[in-house]
Amino acid sequence: MTYNCSRVIEDKRRLSNPLALAVLVLLYERPMHPYEMACTLRERHKEASIKLNYGSLYTIIEQLQREQFIFPRETLREGKRPEKTVYELTPLGETELINWMRELVSDPVKEFPQFEAALSLIPALPPDEVVELLEIRVNLLKKALEDHGEEGRLCKAMKLPRLFSLEREYHSEMTRAECRFSEQLLAEIKRDVGGLRSTWIELRKNLTRGRQRCGKSRAASGAKEKA
Repeated sequence: MTYNCSRVIEDKRRLSNPLALAVLVLLYERPMHPYEMACTLRERHKEASIKLNYGSLYTIIEQLQREQFIFPRETLREGKRPEKTVYELTPLGETELINWMRELVSDPVKEFPQFEAALSLIPALPPDEVVELLEIRVNLLKKALEDHGEEGRLCKAMKLPRLFSLEREYHSEMTRAECRFSEQLLAEIKRDVGGLRSTWIELRKNLTRGRQRCGKSRAASGAKEKA
């Protein structure tokens, strides 16, 4: 089987699932079958950074094979167990892997965290309730940071090279930043810094009045239709 290594990589990557990238990296190390890939990712605790389930893994493998990034090297059978197909990285797949990694490391991209989405729509909730919810969030974030600290101590005790826990460091820093932001926002809502709370309350009053007018209008229209 031959592969066209000179094929131009499209600006918009056809495969963007991080699990596909993880498969390419594993096969960059050595040929593997899907079960071995999943076990290796779990042994290295990569499921904390990359969403992993067997159904998605097999779908990703089919897509990578269709793109000619990997190909089946051999099929193994042990006794009465199901056959295991061992996959190998193609030269085209290696090119895709390197380009993809360079892109992810060098190019900041706009992501869409759920908390950010909630903040953009926060007036839907009253400020007093948001204060209570943020207090819950801050406590959970602090607990997560404690867990991160324990994980860090375990890594040091195991003398795990830092190179293999960079994602944990990154996640800890992001969690710490979110905790600081949430604590500051909580304090500023309580103190009405910059009119944050008072503006919010007034906005909700106007919203309530508008909803009431709409309700009365619908009720009047319904009464006319019945008449």
